Amino acid sequence: MRKPIGWLTLAFFVFLLWIIYLADTGSTALIQLVSQVPHGDKLGHLLLYGLLTLLLNLALELRTVSLGRLRLYFGTVAVTLFALCEELTQAWLPHRTLDAQDLLADALGIAVFSLLSRWGRPSRLPAA
Repeated sequence: MRKPIGWLTLAFFVFLLWIIYLADTGSTALIQLVSQVPHGDKLGHLLLYGLLTLLLNLALELRTVSLGRLRLYFGTVAVTLFALCEELTQAWLPHRTLDAQDLLADALGIAVFSLLSRWGRPSRLPAA
């Protein structure tokens, strides 16, 4: 893992965990902030999970994993599993609701930023 991007990825992940904590505990400040932006919740899901995907893919130097004949970035798979688990746990939390549109926004962000990951690839790294 390349060090500067690795530390940035870790810091962004901690930031995302803090946001999840605030949402899980019903922070009214977070709700007010997000509601000021049109479609803020969905845009937040797209950008947060998308940026985490991009950072993790670059930190892991675009390592791939094979799922049958399909080769995916390891970072993409890891963020997808994390997002899925985080969204599903909302079904049991009093301040959260399980929302298919949130899952769609997560998936769209992960997909778009996975494609953008290739642009950040240093020329010495092989393509996926």
